[in-house]
Amino acid sequence: MDARLDYFGNALGAKVLRHINSANKVLTDSTLPQTTQELVKIRASQINGCGFCTDMHTKDAAHAGETPQRLHLVATWREATVFTDAERAALELAEQGTRIADAAGGVSDEAWADAAKHYDEDQLAALLSLIAVINAYNRVNVINQTPAGGYQPGQFG
Repeated sequence: MDARLDYFGNALGAKVLRHINSANKVLTDSTLPQTTQELVKIRASQINGCGFCTDMHTKDAAHAGETPQRLHLVATWREATVFTDAERAALELAEQGTRIADAAGGVSDEAWADAAKHYDEDQLAALLSLIAVINAYNRVNVINQTPAGGYQPGQFG
């Protein structure tokens, strides 16, 4: 499979990605736990059917020490006992924020309140922004049919 467009090599596409990458760097440097960040990226990417991002973030998480068991259970986190209450709240917010079009009410007050029990205001801002950023990456890659499987941890710096 080949991507529809060499988006990374296209001058305009590369410029857009530099801006999205800059936003992502702010989030990476935030106080939102890195483990939570990767779990959220993986779950949103699974929901959006983004093979490229699912490949990238599962590999990055494993490289950072995440266990295979937890990585295999992200898609079924509600039934899994291996996630903390804080991670579960972040995953719920990620799911509702990613599936915004599927729910007439958007993100529920209950999901927000649960996340607010576990994360301070800066972490909530980071979590909200992370959900938006990973959804942007997913859409670029899904629309472009960016192939999955070849990512190496640290490939993009």
